[in-house]
Amino acid sequence: MFGGLTMKDNQDRPAGRNDADVKDSRRDRLKLALRENLKRRKSQARGRSETSASSENADDSLDDASGEKP
Repeated sequence: MFGGLTMKDNQDRPAGRNDADVKDSRRDRLKLALRENLKRRKSQARGRSETSASSENADDSLDDASGEKP
């Protein structure tokens, strides 16, 4: 009926690639994605710390001339 093919025949895999190559390429893709994610998170954290530092300075501008906070 199916010409002797089973689900284990894996015809959709590229020719000449074995399981080790597939695992290596997957590992490389995951490594790259993780590195990019870490860069993005560090950038976001820097942005948040700069924002909080500038908001602390904004609170200082609320001080009156005597140096006491309202």
